[in-house]
Amino acid sequence: MTAYIVRRMLQMPVVILMVTFALFIIMHLLPGDPIYAMIGESEASLDPEVIAELRAELGLDDPVLVQYLDWASDLVRGDLGRSFRDRSVVTGAITDRMPVTLQLGLLSLMVAICVGVPAGTIAAVKRNSPVDAIVTLFAMFGVAVPNFWFSMMLIWVFVVELRWLPASGFVGVWSDPLEAARHMALPVTALGLTLSGSIMRYTRSSVLEVLNQDYVRTARAKGLSQRTVIIRHALRNSLLPVATIIGLQLGSLLAGSIIIESMFALPGIGRLAIQSINGRDYPMLQGVVLLFTVTVLLVNLVTDISYAILDPRIRYS
Repeated sequence: MTAYIVRRMLQMPVVILMVTFALFIIMHLLPGDPIYAMIGESEASLDPEVIAELRAELGLDDPVLVQYLDWASDLVRGDLGRSFRDRSVVTGAITDRMPVTLQLGLLSLMVAICVGVPAGTIAAVKRNSPVDAIVTLFAMFGVAVPNFWFSMMLIWVFVVELRWLPASGFVGVWSDPLEAARHMALPVTALGLTLSGSIMRYTRSSVLEVLNQDYVRTARAKGLSQRTVIIRHALRNSLLPVATIIGLQLGSLLAGSIIIESMFALPGIGRLAIQSINGRDYPMLQGVVLLFTVTVLLVNLVTDISYAILDPRIRYS
C-alpha cells in the first residue's frame, strides 16, 4: 500500500503540468485581451506605448511557452503570481475565498450522501414498489435537471414567493451558525440534491446485486433481522461502487460550485474563477485550476485507498 501511494504521489506533478499547460494554451486562444479587460477602455483610446509597457510589465509580450515556463518556475518556488486585475497575490485571494467553497462543498456532499445512500438502499429493498418508483423518479430528476434551473426555482419559491430565506450572501458557520444555515440552505439544497441522483442509482443497483448473493440468503436463513442483513451484509458489501461514484462526483461538485456560487453571489473560489475568465486574469485562473486539479487527484487517491478499507481482499502492489 505504501509503495502504491508513493507511486501515485509521484505521478501527480506530471498530471498537474499537463492540465495547467493545456489550460494556459486554451486561455490564450480565447478572444479578448487582458490589457483591455484590465483597463476597461476601448482600443482606440489607449496609447500604444502604454499598452506595450503594460504587456512588458505583465510578461504578455513573451511567447506562450515562455510565459508558461515562467509561471511553472514560480510555482516550484511556491509563488502563484499576482492578479492582472487588481495586482493582488493569487495565493492570498484563493485562501480568503476557500472557506466559502469548502463550506458549500462539504455540506452539499453530506446532503448528497445522506439522501442518496439511504434512498437507494430503500429502493433496492422495496424493488418494484411505489417507493422504488418515487426514488427512481427523484434520481432521474437529480441527474437530468441542471443546477442553474433548480437554483432559479428554489429562489423563486423560497425567496420571491415565500420570503423565507435570503437569495445571496455568506455567513461563516463558526461566526453565526443560524445565519450560516439560512444563507447556505438554498445553495446546499440545489447542489446536494442534484448530486444525490447518481448516488441513488448506483446504490440501488449495487444493493440489488448483493441481495442476490448466497451469503445474504444464508444470513436470512440464520434468523438475522432484516435490518441487520441489509446494513451489516448487503449495504456494507455494496459500498465499493458507491465509493467510486462519490469520488467521481467531486468533479461535478467543483463544476457545480462555480454555477451555484454565481447564482447565489457567494464569494467563493468558483465565483473567482468566473471573474477571472471574464477579466482574462490568467494568473488567478491558473491558481484556481491548480487547486481544483490537486483536489481531484487527492480525492481519487483517497477513493482508491478506501477500497482496501471496505474490502480487505483488495491489495495494492
